[in-house]
Parts: sequence; C-alpha cells; structure tokens
Amino acid sequence: MNYLAHSYLSFSDEQIAGQFLQDHIRNSDRFSFSKKIQQGIALHRAIDTFTDSHPEIHQAKKIFSPLVRLYAGAFVDVAMDYFLANSLPDEALHSHSLHVYKVLRHHQDLFPPHFGNMLNHMERDNWLYHYKEESGIRFSMQNVLNKARYLDIDLPVFQIFSDSKPRLKEHFDAFFPDLTGYVSTLNESFQHTDRPFEI
Repeated sequence: MNYLAHSYLSFSDEQIAGQFLQDHIRNSDRFSFSKKIQQGIALHRAIDTFTDSHPEIHQAKKIFSPLVRLYAGAFVDVAMDYFLANSLPDEALHSHSLHVYKVLRHHQDLFPPHFGNMLNHMERDNWLYHYKEESGIRFSMQNVLNKARYLDIDLPVFQIFSDSKPRLKEHFDAFFPDLTGYVSTLNESFQHTDRPFEI
C-alpha cells in the first residue's frame, strides 16, 4: 500500500506518524518510540505483509510485471491509492489529507532531516488528495520509475495503468475489504497489549 492507504488505515494520530516513520528508520530503532508510534510502525509492516500475500494483489501484479518485473508491487500500491481516493467522498478525502500533513508536521522531529523536504512537496502539491486524479497517479508512477535502479524512466507504466483500470478496480474491490477487516482486528489486539510488535 502507498501513502494514502497507510494513513487512512490508522486509528490515531500517533499511528499515522508511525506508519510514515517506518520507511525512514532503521529496524533497530523502532523500540525507541512511544507505544502508539510503535503501533503505527508495526501496523505499516503488517499491512505490507498482508497485502503482498493477498491473491488479488498477486493477480494485479501480473498486469505490470511483464513491463517492470519485480517492481510490479510498487505500481500496484500506487494504483490501489487511486481507487481508494476515488471511493471516498471528496470532502472527506480533502479533510483527511490536510489532517495527515498536520500530524506529520507535529511529529516532524521524529523523522530524519530529509523528510522535511518531502513533506514540503507533499503538502504543497497535496499528494494525498490528488491521488484521485490520473495526473497525480502519473506523477507517482513516474517518481517510482525515476528512483528504480534497473528500469528505464520512459517505460509506459501509466499507459498500462490507464488501459487496465477496470481489471485493477476489480482487484481493489475484492482486496480492500479484506485489508480493512484485518487492520480492524489488529487494532483491537493493540488495545490489549503493551508489546506493540507482538501482533
């Protein structure tokens, strides 16, 4: 899952911060944060594991894998954010996006210095909200291509997405309710343990 899904599947501001923090810390540092921040880190990992093992995601990856091979999962993650964004009422998506930026600003001291630059761009261009638009998805997919070490930056990944939207939407519709149910169960378990990483 990508930024929108991870933030949307959080049950507290601290979990939002932890979900974003996961990609910016060393594994050995995860226990240095508060319990709820640790829960967010753990939740991020659990979501990724569940997603990677889900049969609908395996099928969705096949849409991209002939072109991008092992990077298919990254493009599926971006595609899933598009369908999530478009499943939410516009006002709710806008409100959620602004709230996430506010939460990240509040917890910015937990992140490495380079995160501030990314957050500036995220907030200025309202990344989370613009996942509902094809232009936002095109930007995100190009960003993945730009960062990928073994992919040509001119690969027509967005065209694959555009041509395959009905199939990808079917995979999203079959997958996302399973993910939300799984995350709800995890959150219930978080309320009954002092060890956030024992999921």
